Amino acid sequence: MKISTIGLDLAKRVFAVHGIDEAGRVLVKRNLRRAQVLPFFAKLEPCLVGMEASAGAHYWGRELSRLGHTVKLMPAGYVKAYVKRGKTDAADAAAICEAVSRPTMRFVPLKSIEQQGILTLHRSRDVLVRQRTQITNVVRALCGEFGIVAATGKQPFKSLSAIIGDDGDGRLCREARLALKPLVDQLAQLERNLICVERELLMRHKADEDSRRLASVPGIGPITATALIASIGDPRRFRSGRDLSAWLGLTPQPRSSGGKHKLGNCSKQGNSYLRRLFVQGAQSLLFATRRKPNLPTGAWRRELLARRPVKVAAVAVANKNARIAWAVLVRGGVYRPAPLEERV
Repeated sequence: MKISTIGLDLAKRVFAVHGIDEAGRVLVKRNLRRAQVLPFFAKLEPCLVGMEASAGAHYWGRELSRLGHTVKLMPAGYVKAYVKRGKTDAADAAAICEAVSRPTMRFVPLKSIEQQGILTLHRSRDVLVRQRTQITNVVRALCGEFGIVAATGKQPFKSLSAIIGDDGDGRLCREARLALKPLVDQLAQLERNLICVERELLMRHKADEDSRRLASVPGIGPITATALIASIGDPRRFRSGRDLSAWLGLTPQPRSSGGKHKLGNCSKQGNSYLRRLFVQGAQSLLFATRRKPNLPTGAWRRELLARRPVKVAAVAVANKNARIAWAVLVRGGVYRPAPLEERV
């Protein structure tokens, strides 16, 4: 009897394995320690291995693929429906084994080491930006307790840093200055680390032709371009630009029943980090459109702002940019705005 399909429930130390043959008979049902996983699969003949797209899944997918197995990753939410009862590692492995054989199941493509490396830079940058914002807000709030208030922005914040570093300034007591100086020093270190990460991302952007072409789309810069390319891999796995936009969670959530078609808010499903980047890029476009309303390239955005709130318009622009990004990646070339007579 030959194992044809295996469900592998990933974990930190103990992995659950559930294997069946072509007739569906259970042949393997056991737990493996982390060091036992690769030797176990090296002894098996090539088979189909299903896993949830969780932490470490892409690493294990690459390792098992090198051993000759066919690895398919699935979103954890799609596998949950196949769990019979309770929540155990064995039950999860059995559900994965059943889900991976379903013809309508949707799978997650394996990421290469290069893709994961670029996405690691993005995750690191995201953490550094959030920490910088948190510490900045703390410093402003604590200085405000002593009546020292600065305007919003980097330049006004430098005045707070100067006051904190000046031991002769009597507006801050010794204890407050002792508490705030480490925060200011940590901010300076965060800025240096953030510059290093963003410099590496910019180098990656300049070395990638697809990324440079994506940056020709208004509202998409080097950060969004590199994150999108590293996340989706082959853009042709999306049938259309709308499929990419739906994957980002930028399309309306359908709430139709009884033959009545109704669309709700954007679904907010999929990659939240990419969705945030696209929406932030759209917000910057709308900000520029409101500041310079006479630009001929912003006719559609001005008309959108006239009939929709700013946040709703930002999601609509982000949705459009995602579709344009798909077209640029799949069809080649750069973004070319429509002629003026077509925008009316």
